[in-house]
Amino acid sequence: VNVKETGKILLVNYTDLNNLKVTEIGAARFLHDGGWDSTQRYFITAANQSNKIAVVDSKEDKLAALIDVGKIP
Repeated sequence: VNVKETGKILLVNYTDLNNLKVTEIGAARFLHDGGWDSTQRYFITAANQSNKIAVVDSKEDKLAALIDVGKIP
């Protein structure tokens, strides 16, 4: 879940619906659209006004990379 302007990404593990595990990951402000890579391991999301792309490793529950890109990825 992108928490948009805060620059935080929440990973939610739904394995046990009575005890959800939520992991908060700091990324970059102004998070926008994103999606999964073909392996379903990495979630990639654009941070439009920050000119960055955040890559989250869902297996390790951490930020894998914060990539500087050109204007408005």
